[in-house]
Amino acid sequence: MGFLLNSILVATTVVAAAFLVQLWLDSKSYVFEQADIVAISEKAAAQGYGHEVAFQQIEKELRRRYGSRILPNPEWIFVNAGGWMGGMYVLHASLTEYLLFFGTAVGSSGHSGRYWANISDTMIEGIYTRWPEGTTHTVTFRAGETIYHVPGEVAAIHWTPKTWMVEYGRGFIPSAMAFALADTIFSTTDLVTLYKTIKVYAIGLAYELLNNIGMI
Repeated sequence: MGFLLNSILVATTVVAAAFLVQLWLDSKSYVFEQADIVAISEKAAAQGYGHEVAFQQIEKELRRRYGSRILPNPEWIFVNAGGWMGGMYVLHASLTEYLLFFGTAVGSSGHSGRYWANISDTMIEGIYTRWPEGTTHTVTFRAGETIYHVPGEVAAIHWTPKTWMVEYGRGFIPSAMAFALADTIFSTTDLVTLYKTIKVYAIGLAYELLNNIGMI
């Protein structure tokens, strides 16, 4: 009986906590609007100059619009998750939002992850193929197109070599950290990449706190 009561108490606490977090997410204000990020990214992609020029243009525009909300001196970091490997260039990271460039030079495939967040990926270059859960068909996206992932959605994913995109996520971002770090911890055991990933997220949280209290 004691085990049952404890289980009910834990389950009730988890549900209540999730409800309160979602209530907070629904009521708070955000730094970015998804439509703005997509528009900036699609405009750069449409010029057809390739991902390096597009990323430079997008970062310049983001810094012009959002100033100190964009992290200083970002760097490309490897990321392993869901069986795939890519690279990310983090421009903003907080408890409820992230903005980054993402892609792969060699191609990769795996599990998309199931997130407590709304995510958009605007294609700059390459081909992104998704096999959504519960279907028997794939959907393919190319430069200038945007993929939208709703909370709880999952898919098998494949990127061709030289696939690059701009990704914006809004939701309870810490909930995605287990997925983002699991392959690095238990598969590649790349402690340098693990350190870099935790470091950039910690810096993002610190900068967001300093922005919110008016110190930068």
